[in-house]
Amino acid sequence: MSALAGQPFLKMNGLGNEIVVLDLRGTRLAVSATEARAIARAPGSHFDQLMVLHDPLTPGTDAYMRIYNTDGSESGACGNGTRCVGWALLRHDDRRNLVLETKAGLLPTTRRDEWTFTVDMGAPRLRWDEIPLAESFEDTTGIELQVGPIDAPVLHTPSAVNMGNPHAIFWVADVTAHDLARVGPLLENHPIFPERANISLAQVTGPGSMILRVWERGAGLTRACGSAACAAAVAAARKGLTGREVRVSLPGGDLMIDWRESDGHVLMTGPVELEHEGRFAASVFAGAA
Repeated sequence: MSALAGQPFLKMNGLGNEIVVLDLRGTRLAVSATEARAIARAPGSHFDQLMVLHDPLTPGTDAYMRIYNTDGSESGACGNGTRCVGWALLRHDDRRNLVLETKAGLLPTTRRDEWTFTVDMGAPRLRWDEIPLAESFEDTTGIELQVGPIDAPVLHTPSAVNMGNPHAIFWVADVTAHDLARVGPLLENHPIFPERANISLAQVTGPGSMILRVWERGAGLTRACGSAACAAAVAAARKGLTGREVRVSLPGGDLMIDWRESDGHVLMTGPVELEHEGRFAASVFAGAA
């Protein structure tokens, strides 16, 4: 039987992005890819991202987070999930600030009100080898990649950004005019992305606003993706399509993104919601594979 049986968890969401928070601090427990997939399959704990908290590795931080997608793969960052973790750790605390750590770096998190949090997602990585891409591109605001005929591509020339995860953003006139569920998995696994990529369709609606739909690496279509919203806002500002402060509207709601000029860090602000609290039943892990 899995050692995770009986462990308490929080089922939350950030703009409909389904999040499970599992606090394993103070234990030696860890989550395997097999166990993550089993948790995702269970009706009461289905997630887009599973945020697993471990004891801090770096002095001055509150927890080290490992982030799992539904397919059991790990992610370097999840903005919506980090806001949920912020709520989970500060709900019985008078503090307004904490610092979380992932393999992608430190994520300072600030409580704005009971259900609204800001995460400092750090500085974007913009060089082709940092994203990473399989080929050298001098300008990652538009790389050579297209869907459809060479002379009349349906999607083409995406911007590429790493916000803890690789992201490709295609600029379109209407995000609803494309079948992202069909092209998303093909593009996620394109050879140009050696670590796969999150695929977004972005429609700029003004100097401070855009609409975004996201196919998330390892999870599929999602109602919201915080790191994708950050990546799209950075890419739009680099292309001169928007300013550095952008309201990003996703199917689940709006995120406010500020690509801070002083230090180049990207700040993401948005709400979270607690759906329920539970404990993992042993049956969740029965026959897990």
